[in-house]
Amino acid sequence: MSRRVVVTGVGLICGLGIGTEEAWKAVCAGQNGIGPITLFDASQHACRIAGEVKNFDPLQWMEKKELKKMGRFIQFAVAAADFAMKESGLKLTPELAERTGVYIGSGIGGFDVIEREHQALLKGGPRKISPFFIPATIINLAAGQVSIRTGAKGPNSATATACSASAHAIGDSYRIITRGDADAMICGGTEASITPLGVGGFAAMRALSTRNDQPQRASRPFDADRDGFVVGEGAGVLILEALEFAQRRNAPILAELIGYGMSGDAFHITQPAKGGEGAYRVMKATLKDANLPPQEVGYINAHGTSTPVGDKIETMAVKRLFGERAAKLPVSSTKSMTGHLLGGAGGLEAGFTVLALRDQILPPTVNYEKPDPDCDLDYVPNQARKVEVRYALSNSFGFGGTNAALLFKRWEDS
Repeated sequence: MSRRVVVTGVGLICGLGIGTEEAWKAVCAGQNGIGPITLFDASQHACRIAGEVKNFDPLQWMEKKELKKMGRFIQFAVAAADFAMKESGLKLTPELAERTGVYIGSGIGGFDVIEREHQALLKGGPRKISPFFIPATIINLAAGQVSIRTGAKGPNSATATACSASAHAIGDSYRIITRGDADAMICGGTEASITPLGVGGFAAMRALSTRNDQPQRASRPFDADRDGFVVGEGAGVLILEALEFAQRRNAPILAELIGYGMSGDAFHITQPAKGGEGAYRVMKATLKDANLPPQEVGYINAHGTSTPVGDKIETMAVKRLFGERAAKLPVSSTKSMTGHLLGGAGGLEAGFTVLALRDQILPPTVNYEKPDPDCDLDYVPNQARKVEVRYALSNSFGFGGTNAALLFKRWEDS
């Protein structure tokens, strides 16, 4: 059994906005959500900037007594799922609940809660640890809380595949629907690791930009002067449905998901495989899954983190797969505006890719000012572009060499 899968809802939260249309409008305008860290005192840190979600009030989605049961990453997932559900119009009656699942990934989980409870342990001993510490922290409780709140009783799972986590969650959900194990999936990813330990850990690896005096110019994918990524936070959740299920309930269809690929680098704990070999294979596998030739792809939402090595490697992979056509293929990185959401990145960027197909607008790569000879593709520099595009890829690559790609198609009512 193999069924077509469509996207009927998108829920986005990031440093550019709380809510799908707010975030999308800001991306298309080339706005920037990166600024000085305010969630903690970062004055002693090498990196003091991040893509924080500003003015997030979890009490819009839950009662105050529930906050202690959820780390910030779970709160983001609950809110993003609510946005997506409302857009899709999906209401889980008892008949639909067992055919609707939840699959939400995260790379790190509740760092904020871990740090808080560790301090409680040091100051007051083990009796001061909250009984909600574990369920507020572990990665699968994002999916668990969304399931509890929506009543979805179908497949319930989570991915923890670093920066590919939410792309894997969406792709795995796609597979679940195509094989008939569910009719609808609430899927994506979430992250909230702008904490002293989270930022400090990535800075210790020398992975982060230290352009602290110019935060809005710090994330600059593919630019010759890039010096590392900027940590972002937020969530991206999609509602996937079997086509016939969505059509029966007259759901709004935003795009069709037609391909999913996975690959492993088998190379290094943090560095991508030489020559972009893993990235090349995951994109190739995704196109094979969709039975689509490379020349049909009209846009790639790149992983594009703004690291010196990573951006070069992804560029090499695109050139290898698309050949001479690569020079004319638009490739942009929305991380230039949101920062890197780590395990939440693939969900956010899949959402942006769906909206690009819906509105026929390609989001830009901002801060692209100085061309790099090793990164010489069309990165949609600094301004969004109105185009006609039918097929779009979304790439996600994670530490440990875990890669995922998703291929979306513009919805055509035929």
